[in-house]
Amino acid sequence: MDALSMVLSDSRAEGAFLLRSVLAPPWSLRIEDHAPVTVVALLRGSAVVVSDTGAGATLTPGDIALVRGPDAYTVADRPDTPPHVIIDENQACHTAAGAPAMRMTDLGVRTWGNALDGRTVMLTGTYRFDSYLSRQLLDCLTPIAVVPRSTDTEPMTALLAQQITLDSPGQSVLPDRLLDLVLIASLREWLAHNSSRSPNWIAAYDDPIIGNALRLIHNQPEQPWTVEGLARECNCSRAAFARRFSARMGVGPVGYLTGWRLSVAADLLSDPGRTVSSIAAAVGYSSPFALTAAFTRHHGVSPREFRRRPNVTRVQSN
Repeated sequence: MDALSMVLSDSRAEGAFLLRSVLAPPWSLRIEDHAPVTVVALLRGSAVVVSDTGAGATLTPGDIALVRGPDAYTVADRPDTPPHVIIDENQACHTAAGAPAMRMTDLGVRTWGNALDGRTVMLTGTYRFDSYLSRQLLDCLTPIAVVPRSTDTEPMTALLAQQITLDSPGQSVLPDRLLDLVLIASLREWLAHNSSRSPNWIAAYDDPIIGNALRLIHNQPEQPWTVEGLARECNCSRAAFARRFSARMGVGPVGYLTGWRLSVAADLLSDPGRTVSSIAAAVGYSSPFALTAAFTRHHGVSPREFRRRPNVTRVQSN
């Protein structure tokens, strides 16, 4: 499994906020839910997305915008349309004065807006995951990463649009999985066209030597890897491997291995069913004490303190 697949495999929508909006101008929605990432897919009409960071983009049918949180943003028919609705962290809607948003109403299953025949239709899916590894990926995105309509994303967006308004058995799960597909396809498409912003560990997979070493590290962080051992697996001399790895990754093999292990450990700490001892074994440390010492040096807090932080995503044990 490559690193991108590994990060995304744990970034699944579970009961995600997913909505179809049908809107007639003038309309403007201000989103203050501070979600790590939101998928906005425009099916019909036009829309502008403006982040509080100052970034903005215009969407045309088929475009997908990945809006990176936690900054608030506005989606509207025009940049100068004042917000009619503010959506907070609980997905509650109200006016700027705090009154109920009377102009917006339910228009059907997972459908909402101000007009049944509105000329703008969009899908919005909000992800609450915020793992340590996924944050490294999301940080590579621009505040509003626009993926133009393409043959890679359009079929999945069309299927999500078809399924989102159904109320059949399994519909509590199917839209989530389709949203995952839209997100993954969009991320792959955006990273392919913005390679300069991609993490080193994605771009370096194309290197026949470094890519092999990264697969070993990512897939088997529990193994007692050494520079010599990785070089041997890659059919390269130790010195040549170390030079090539450092030049491509900006850090030596041991430094990268340590950073990856401790990033994985940070994500595993979000599982309340995992002990520090089991996590240590899973990421290649001989004891929980060895992991605690390395983790504290790298993250600035002990595993126990890290686990108590309120922003650590809680997941269920498999």
